[in-house]
Amino acid sequence: MITLYAATSNPGKLRDFAAAAAKEIDASIQPLPGLDRIAPPAEDEPTFEGNARTKAIYYSRFLPGAIVVADDSGLEVDALGGEPGVRSARYAADAGFVPRSDTNIDQRNNLYLLTRLEGVPANQRSGRYRCALAAARDGECVHTADGSVEGQILTAPRGNGGFGYDPLFYLPELGKTMAEIDLATKHKLSHRGRALRALLVAPHSLQS
Repeated sequence: MITLYAATSNPGKLRDFAAAAAKEIDASIQPLPGLDRIAPPAEDEPTFEGNARTKAIYYSRFLPGAIVVADDSGLEVDALGGEPGVRSARYAADAGFVPRSDTNIDQRNNLYLLTRLEGVPANQRSGRYRCALAAARDGECVHTADGSVEGQILTAPRGNGGFGYDPLFYLPELGKTMAEIDLATKHKLSHRGRALRALLVAPHSLQS
């Protein structure tokens, strides 16, 4: 069995990765040991792949000989010229947008996105989730992959599942948001699942 160590403490991401890996080759996804004690690198690259590569290379130095996987993912909205893009997790914070003290980071990002899209008609609210993954060993990137899923941005959140922008990300073919679908369906079509499957099925470099 191949064991990959994910450089993330996000429980949603870890759940997505573990479920996607179980559907593919004989692989196990584990959290990187001691991640909470490692100072994070700067995420200042202009692309998802650039940030994923930077993180994978950096964190792989803390677990010699192992394959460390890092991702950078987010939402691109066409009407906003691709925003929030690589700043998806920090979208509201970057703008100094704090609607209420009782909102969490995801809620603030969703509320800020809605303010940015005020007045934009439904047929112009297209966007996509994108995920770039990089795998590295001993400070060297050995493979990259990406995945995406197309959708539309609603005018109000729907659903209690998922995380991030899931309550606003509507999948027309299913008639549901990413926050309304079951986990099995999400892992099958999500950008993160697609990126991980692409990473796992191709490279011999992960097994050498």
